[in-house]
Amino acid sequence: MGDLRNCPICNSIFVKTNLRDVCESCYKVEQKNFDKVYNFIRKRENRKATILEIVEATEVEDELIMKWIRNGKLRVSDFPNLGYPCDKCGTLIQKGSICSDCSTGLKKDLLKVEEEKRRIQELRKRDKATYLFDDKAR
Repeated sequence: MGDLRNCPICNSIFVKTNLRDVCESCYKVEQKNFDKVYNFIRKRENRKATILEIVEATEVEDELIMKWIRNGKLRVSDFPNLGYPCDKCGTLIQKGSICSDCSTGLKKDLLKVEEEKRRIQELRKRDKATYLFDDKAR
């Protein structure tokens, strides 16, 4: 069963489910807008349209189009110029939350942190080491 929520668009109370994150009336409006967008981009001459071109032609908000791309309602494999911004740098991406460049950068940063942790542990081990002196060697 879903959670009781306020609709983020109209603020009415509704039961949120995995399928819907807005109330029934706003969902119907979204569905009409989706049909408008989909009918536009499925035409051969519009398949390579950008989000800006789709917004201009259909008057549907870009945030709504990006929502459909994120949740898989619009498959970007069919429409190569569609995407949404990377959460870190804003580059247009078609899957995930961050672009490959930001992902690579984060991985490098994590490796540096892990290496620094290892270095600090090694220094602590050396500091704790007990040195035994051989009195006979003097």
